[in-house]
Amino acid sequence: MKKLAKRTFASLMVVALFLAGFSIFLVQYFIKGPDWAAFPVNRHVYNSDGILATGIVVDRNGDVLAYVNDSKRMFSPDYSTRRATLHVVGDAEGNIGTGLLSSFDSELMGYSITGVYSISGQGNTVHSTIDAGLCVTAYNALGNRNGTVVVVNYKTGDIMCMVSAPGFDPSSPPDLSDDQQGTKYEGAYINRAVSSTFTPGSIYKIITLEAAVETIPDLWEREFYCPGEIEIGGDRITCTDRHGTIDIHNAFARSCNVAFAELALEVGADNIRKYADKAGLLDSFKMSGIPVAAGSYDMAAAGTADLAWSGIGQYNDLVNPLAQARFMAAIANGGSCVNPRIVYSVTTPLGIPTGLYGSGAKHRLMSSGTAETITAMMRYNTTSFYGEWRFPGLELCAKSGTAEVGEGKTPHAWFVGFLDDPDNPYAFAVFVENGGWGISAAGEVANKVLQHAVTL
Repeated sequence: MKKLAKRTFASLMVVALFLAGFSIFLVQYFIKGPDWAAFPVNRHVYNSDGILATGIVVDRNGDVLAYVNDSKRMFSPDYSTRRATLHVVGDAEGNIGTGLLSSFDSELMGYSITGVYSISGQGNTVHSTIDAGLCVTAYNALGNRNGTVVVVNYKTGDIMCMVSAPGFDPSSPPDLSDDQQGTKYEGAYINRAVSSTFTPGSIYKIITLEAAVETIPDLWEREFYCPGEIEIGGDRITCTDRHGTIDIHNAFARSCNVAFAELALEVGADNIRKYADKAGLLDSFKMSGIPVAAGSYDMAAAGTADLAWSGIGQYNDLVNPLAQARFMAAIANGGSCVNPRIVYSVTTPLGIPTGLYGSGAKHRLMSSGTAETITAMMRYNTTSFYGEWRFPGLELCAKSGTAEVGEGKTPHAWFVGFLDDPDNPYAFAVFVENGGWGISAAGEVANKVLQHAVTL
């Protein structure tokens, strides 16, 4: 009888262990199944070179950006489109980790909990939100300069345009071991819009302005005197001009360093950081599941030139271009933004959607009253200083930035903002690496891109 009880107990323990192990396997299968299916040795979906040989990527108009022919990864037949959409689509080898070929590999191969299966063998179709033609315009507008352009529909969160330069033709990748090509294409595998951060320069004055609007009661009655420079703690804060006596509207429009140095000292590092964090510029977020680089703000000591420079967008300030475009979208949208997305649908070869890829949740990044105030001031920047003639037909609200990046180096150029136009709800961020003045370098790129965008 005792032997029977022991055998029964042993059998139950074996069954319990089996069930426990099977439960662990099921949990891991549900969690890690897509990664297992996407492992490069899976010859059902990868060719002998380890390249994903299934799935199609199209833009918002249905134009094919990547497909497979005879187990080989192919790209758009148009050379300009291939280069302009490189960082959105990705490269065949998967070196651009934020590209759709890498980040949506399991969706492209048609993965489900039942395995990888496609009636036609071609995999699924990933529908991107971008307009390929708009991306070509943006890439061409950058010319031979490094940088990035992002355009977001601030009502839906759809990323209409995302380009990063330098780029290359994914059908003929560069040989980085060659010294000449290695120099020319340095950083070409990095999507500057998603994975990089840069010194913002005067576009950061929007943060300091927001902090001042909400913490300084008599801001609108204040006058600032700019003699061209100011001394703080034994260090000089220089300005681009001698603005004389100006109010806050003109201090912002003319990007007066002296006025904003004084505001930075008054509102303090804690408030600048608080509003930068609230604006979504300091934390990473995800765009269609793809992580976006977090910016940074180092709090300098009270009363120092470092604190003054940090309120002007210098010191150790860093921002991500897509996060900056998202912030612009929030201001345009009354203070709240729809999280940006780069994919709006994934469908099977029969056209059946495989999941939900709707617009993301809204995030409030600024109070509605302050958003209205800053919208009016950014509009005033264009009408009173930048000039409507630079942006014909556009109800443009904008801020330029010229970011110093060290002696002997040409400054980075920024131009950010949005169209105050319900028929064309576009927010944007343009960054030209070592491009020079924000309004002349990045502003010209923005105009070319936005003139195209309003025709879509």
